[in-house]
Order: sequence, then C-alpha cells, then structure tokens
Amino acid sequence: MGGFFGITSKKDCMLDVYFGTDYHSHLGTRRGGLAAYDKEVGMQREIHNIENAPFRTKFENIVEKMKGTAAIGCISDMDPQPLLLRSVCGTYAICTIGIINNVDEIINIVLGDSHGHLEAHTSGRINQTELCAALISEKDDLIEGIKYAQEKIDGTANILVLKDDGSIIAARDRMGRLPILVGRGEYSCAASFESFALQKMGYTDIRDLGPGEIIEMKENDYKTVVEPGKEMKMCAFLWSYYGYPTTTYEGSNVEMMRYKNGEIMAKNDAEKGFDIDSVDYVGGVPDSGIPHAIGYANATKVPYARAFIKYTPTWARSFMPTNQEERNRVAKMKQIPVVELIKDKSLLFVDDSIVRGTQLKGTVNFLYDNGAKAVHMRSACPPIMYACKYLNFSRNRSEMDLLCRRVIRDLEGAEGQKHLDEYADANTERGKKMRETIAKEMGFETLDFQTLEGVIEAIGVEPCKLCTYCWNGKE
Repeated sequence: MGGFFGITSKKDCMLDVYFGTDYHSHLGTRRGGLAAYDKEVGMQREIHNIENAPFRTKFENIVEKMKGTAAIGCISDMDPQPLLLRSVCGTYAICTIGIINNVDEIINIVLGDSHGHLEAHTSGRINQTELCAALISEKDDLIEGIKYAQEKIDGTANILVLKDDGSIIAARDRMGRLPILVGRGEYSCAASFESFALQKMGYTDIRDLGPGEIIEMKENDYKTVVEPGKEMKMCAFLWSYYGYPTTTYEGSNVEMMRYKNGEIMAKNDAEKGFDIDSVDYVGGVPDSGIPHAIGYANATKVPYARAFIKYTPTWARSFMPTNQEERNRVAKMKQIPVVELIKDKSLLFVDDSIVRGTQLKGTVNFLYDNGAKAVHMRSACPPIMYACKYLNFSRNRSEMDLLCRRVIRDLEGAEGQKHLDEYADANTERGKKMRETIAKEMGFETLDFQTLEGVIEAIGVEPCKLCTYCWNGKE
C-alpha cells in the first residue's frame, strides 16, 4: 500500500509535511521519503528504510536540515520514493500509490521511444514510480504526461508531483480506487491520502478529489486542471481494514462504518438463529477487528472484552517480515492473554477479514491453550475469492493462496471454481459446507462472514461507486 502528503505554502512547511507524512505510517513499513523545494536551496530529497524504525525517528533530524515552501512526503510499502528527476518536463519530485500490472508493456513503450534505460533492481524489477515518471516524460507537459500515464497504466496510479517552481500537482487515479483529499489553511494548501492528517494540521474546506481529477496547488490555493470523471470504483476494503479509524472517505467515516458493520453481522446472526446467549464475551482480533466487534457487542448486549492484547511497544507489525513463518512467529509473540477472560469462557471474535488464514489458526490455538471453552469467529468482510489486481495489498502469487479458494478446491476440485458465488452465500449448501470445513480446520465452534450487501450498507456509499472485486470478481 502506501500513503502521501504534500503542502504548498507562503512560508516554510517542512515540519507540517513531516507530521502529515508520519500520519500515514499505518499504510506502509518499507520506505519513507521527503522532497522539498526552496527558492534559495532548490530541490532536496531524502529516502530511508523504515522496516526496523518508524518514519518519525528516521526523519526527525533530517527535517531540521531540509527547508522549503513546498514539500511532499511518502510512506511506501514497495519502492523507494519520492524520486527526484530531470526531464523534458523540467525538474520535479514524484511519488505514487497503486500498482502497475502491465509493467512489460510500459517498459516497451518507454524504451522503444527513447532507446534509453531504466534502473533495474534485483531480478530486473523496475521501480514503478520511475516507470510512471517515464510515461509522463513521453509528453512535453506534466499535466498531459500524467493524463497519458494514467491512460496507459493497467492498474492504479495516484500521483503527487512537486515542481521546481514551488507548486504541486495531485492526481487521483482514473477510477478513484484510492483517495486524495485537499484542504486549505491560512498560509498553505495540502493534499493527503488520509483526511485526519489534514484536520490535525489545521486545514479546512477539505474535500475529496473526484476520480481522475487533477489539481495544481500554489501557496494557499489550488485549481482543478483536469475535471473529474463520472465513474468511480473506490476500494471498499479501505473502510474494512486499511483506512485509519479517524479518517473519512467520500463522506463515510471509517470507525463509524466498522461499528455499523458489526451491528449488521449481529443482526444476520440473530436471523439465522445463532444462540448468542451461549457467548460470554465478544472481542475483536487486534487491532482492526476491534471496532467491528464493538458494533457486534453493542447490538447483542453481550459484554465486550479484550481477552488478549497485542504487545506493540517494541514488536514490529506482524505483516512486515517477508517470510510467512517469521510473520506467524512475530504475531504469536505479540499476543498476551488475559487468562481470567479466556479460561472456561465461550468467546466470539470478529476479525477484519480472513485472507490466507495462517495467523488466525495460531490465534485460535492460542485461545484454547489458555483455557477457552469455545471460540466462534466472524469475518467483517465477505469471503475473499479473488486476489486484488488493482492495488498492491491483499495480493497473492496464486488465488489458491486465499483460504476460501483453497478450501473450495479441496472440496470440489476444478468444478468448485465454477460455483464461487454459491460458496460465498451462507444460505446455499455449498456456502454452508465451506464454512463448516474452515471452522473444523481452524478449530472454530462456528464461523461466518459478513455479506456483500451488509458491508456495502455499512459503508453507506452508492454500490456502483465501490470496487468489490476481491469478493465477487466484478470489475
């Protein structure tokens, strides 16, 4: 994933960009970077590895050395950025969020036209932000170049460009799968992935850019240079998992969505006749499952309890290591039980989603090892049936890495892959069998998933404006 933040101002803005970028640290764990423009110093750029130390500690001294009335910052889970480039479009810094699926096609376009070169990483992989910049340089103007790049890229590209005249261009991807918000302050203007970062920095008149909209910011004002398109497919998974609780996308707050989502799951369980009176406590799988579970507990009147706590002061996030075995080990080491809330208790846990299921099995074993009588599991998302091809999260080398797809294969072989809609529906025989099989394999007393209709209702955005590909395969 990743996130970015940028400011143009009438005065030095480095400290604000530093804090604004840091507020996106939940979106990535690999690289962090800052770029700035100052009339006297010119363009500056710093990039650091943040895998073993947070952005804030890596840049707290650097931000004192950099200066500028315009700056951008980026948290990246992929390539080092922002990049500082000189091209036919001038000197500029650029950062991107998204994914390019047609890398080879783009490379052929770029190298075929220029007979130049691109920096290759290990195994020949190319920095995708550099690829995007190379496409932009196919045109003589940055705006036209950005439009061209977004037309040619199969995938998603949110783009932030810092120019050497102190202005910033912010471009939301054509389908609006990821957000960009813009806000004004007394002395400055800012663009951000997360709305709360703008609010914390004192910006007002905050609004979402439309899909494909491109704006240019200068000092404390901005103008739209490319009007938004009419069609939008924003990633629904942002509300369920990746979005920070305090942020708001398209008028729908993340935390409030998660409460509502839990309430709807509780209603679904009641309609199916689930014996909620047999449950002693409702809990959330930390951290993103917690608000969904609070909504569920509030609706059922069953006490909410934290039966185990994640020890986060020194442990890195469990999804950071690239090795699955190491991720599982880190996740296990972080779980600290409250035995009094587990021993001889029937517990219902809500997780934000179930993707591969590798860590979840360890969690249920951990609960039984500490004396749990029964563990019921609910997923705040529908069954994930398709690997995302629009963003660089919840992506897998094979769709058989997905727990639901693997179980369907084991149950019915190739024939099962023709009936994914049935398996997703808990009211069909196939749907019931998949849930029973996963529950038995994982050790759950019962298992169920939120419905697609339920998660859309909780988000509160028109269904036609949401991307739900990972759940139903519809583009």
